[in-house]
Amino acid sequence: MKLSSQPGLRIHGRLANSQANGPGKRAVIWFQGCSLGCPGCYNPQTHMGDGGDWVTSEVLVDWILESGSELSGVSISGGEPFEQSRGLRTLVEEIRSRAPGLSILIFSGFRLDEIRDFTEGPAILAAIDVLIDGRYNHKLHQGRSLLGSTNQNIHCLTNRYTAEEIAATPATEVSIDPNGRIVLTGVSPLDIESIQLVSDLDAK
Repeated sequence: MKLSSQPGLRIHGRLANSQANGPGKRAVIWFQGCSLGCPGCYNPQTHMGDGGDWVTSEVLVDWILESGSELSGVSISGGEPFEQSRGLRTLVEEIRSRAPGLSILIFSGFRLDEIRDFTEGPAILAAIDVLIDGRYNHKLHQGRSLLGSTNQNIHCLTNRYTAEEIAATPATEVSIDPNGRIVLTGVSPLDIESIQLVSDLDAK
């Protein structure tokens, strides 16, 4: 197997068409691995560092470009994207280079001031449009405006979006991927039991 010279990324999953992870139609990439361990995190399956799939930024950008010309942007979540900061920088800079019309939004448990102190932090921030920052606090759950809890913040790093546009993002989304798998996403996603209940009621 030929290995790429680019930094690899450990990815939990991808979704080619989402409207609950930022303004407009967006491709979403969930990173694998997070050591922050926020109680009540909706994505605990993304925490293990050795899970998911290893890919290069080139493969991911190819996939983004194949997702359709109607895309508004790319949202990156996790897991914790900044725990793979070298690969994250390569990815966002390649998106900027190959798809300059797409916006980039990142969800992170790290605060903006912490990210600025990371080696790759300033370069990553310079390449993106929006950062949603702060560790999730289940005692301060909000589940709207792309904020999981009220201690988190929306940072518009460019003039691409207003706070009002971001606040209008739906909190919940249910989709079915090409393999028939139900994907539940958003900052206040439904649970699979509720989907099953709806299906059972519809059948009666």
